[in-house]
Amino acid sequence: MSNSAPTLVVDDLRIVGVPSMASIIDELTLEVNPGEILGVVGESGSGKTTLGLSLLNYCKEGTKVEGGTVSIRDNNLAALNWRQVRSLRGRTVAYIPQSPASALNPALRISTQLRECISGDSSTVLSRVREVLREVALPDDDDFLARYPHQLSGGQQQRVAIAMAFMARPALIVMDEPTTGLDVSTQEHVLLTVREMCKTYDCAAVYISHDMAVVAELADRIAVMYSGRIVEIGRTADVLDHPAHPYTSRLLLAVPDLEAIRPMVGIPGNAPSPMGRPQGCAFAPRCPLADSGCSVEAPKAVTMGERHSVRCFKAGRALPPTPARPQRERSVRAPEDRPVIDISGLKAGYGKFTVLEDISLSVYPGDCVALLGESGSGKTTLSRCIAGLHHNFTGGLTLDGEPLATSSFKRSPEQRRRVQYIFQNPYESLNPRRTVEELILQPVQAVRGRVRNARDLVATALERASLRPDHARRYPDQLSGGERQRVAIARALATEPEVLICDEITSALDVSVQSSLVDLLRGLQAEMGLTLLFITHNIALVRNMAQQVAVLERGRIVEFGDVADIFKDPQHAYTRSLMSATPNFQLPRQAYSDPAAGASLLGAPDPVQL
Repeated sequence: MSNSAPTLVVDDLRIVGVPSMASIIDELTLEVNPGEILGVVGESGSGKTTLGLSLLNYCKEGTKVEGGTVSIRDNNLAALNWRQVRSLRGRTVAYIPQSPASALNPALRISTQLRECISGDSSTVLSRVREVLREVALPDDDDFLARYPHQLSGGQQQRVAIAMAFMARPALIVMDEPTTGLDVSTQEHVLLTVREMCKTYDCAAVYISHDMAVVAELADRIAVMYSGRIVEIGRTADVLDHPAHPYTSRLLLAVPDLEAIRPMVGIPGNAPSPMGRPQGCAFAPRCPLADSGCSVEAPKAVTMGERHSVRCFKAGRALPPTPARPQRERSVRAPEDRPVIDISGLKAGYGKFTVLEDISLSVYPGDCVALLGESGSGKTTLSRCIAGLHHNFTGGLTLDGEPLATSSFKRSPEQRRRVQYIFQNPYESLNPRRTVEELILQPVQAVRGRVRNARDLVATALERASLRPDHARRYPDQLSGGERQRVAIARALATEPEVLICDEITSALDVSVQSSLVDLLRGLQAEMGLTLLFITHNIALVRNMAQQVAVLERGRIVEFGDVADIFKDPQHAYTRSLMSATPNFQLPRQAYSDPAAGASLLGAPDPVQL
């Protein structure tokens, strides 16, 4: 890492909403040196993406920069007009989006989109295009350059987006959740590419993510954001080994543990909106250490060590014990037990292309079975076959011994009621023109017809999903990401299902909301006797959620069994490769007490007022 002057300097940045003038980001100061990667973490709504966009002097509609400076190599972007800023984007500062599938132009070939990033004569530009493709471990031949984005895998698309960002050798790269939705193997390649490219070009990077395990593995320093402020910032080892802010400590406890040694506990309550921040410390209403003094004024930054500062009156103090989540019990079968879902010799595909072959799987009542595998392994296709959403399959599929038709339209209303599906993206699965009440009643009316006690039914579904009754009158755009996902769960629960298929429902959620949803689903299992089929890329989450796991590789189940057995001693080479590619964030053993009794994070050295 270079010891020269900082590449990025943000000083007292303030971004407000218009016309309310409520602070979205306030008193934000940070520096990033050449070759250094700063990880920015925090719950949804903490201001991470707003900060990332401000580094390109871009503000979302309804927001504006009210004060402070953003300087990249002595260029104060906040003081430049749009033409000057535009000339710096891509050359001085570049951006890697969360979804390359939507960021790449589907009508242009890869070579055209890469060539647009720099100017020069044709041979020089083509030479640079081939060079940067090799650097991100992609083919540089004419055949690959002639492809369109839809002809690439998700990992290849993400690496093309990385190549585009590095084409002009910028001084700063801003990455907004670039690995969300990627399987662990592809994620490992992308993170390695990012790390090597920053080292090669001595490029500073700001990596925005909700995945603490990824940030712990990639970042040199970590900034923790809450309610528009950086509440803790320091070197990665210092922040993770000795978290000084109670919010940081609780975030770390919410991260799923691959070894299932420590508890996985979410943060009670919700972060305040910019329009409704409490007086004093914004985290005080959710903080177990808060007292009356915390509600008088906002805390100033104090130093905890070299390049490690925190905004908290209780900095470094240990949290009280937190009840640990009980471990999953092993599946126990009685001779008379029969599976609720039984699959035998299933083969599925799209046209002439076969995706699944010779799939046999039995799911018993009350169990949670996880489906693991890389993108393209057939996890979602299998789940859609069970739900009747993919009808191009053959083989045996029964529900409680009764054969299920390939298409949901050919199944009885009772069969459709008993098997419900929760989609990965609630932003796309919820109709934005319908209220929450209408969305919840829709599947009930489809399987039961007219509903007499509609209001009571909606209230019960919302209560089961830990949502207030007043959510019924809202529209999806009035909800947070976590609330939308809970609405999707409430909608699925409204029909009183017996089998719930969860397709990557936590992939875009922060660790606290993810932990809360896992708690919710486990509680519903116990209350309603639900059987869960849980599709996910998050292997560590499987250890904390499921009882059994099926590992899919290229359309076949290569390993199946109890989670504890497979995680302890995976038999198949593919399973071992998935385990080794998974980032495993582990708190120091001394940072929590006996998991059976609870967890209590240790404090850090006494703070010194800056």
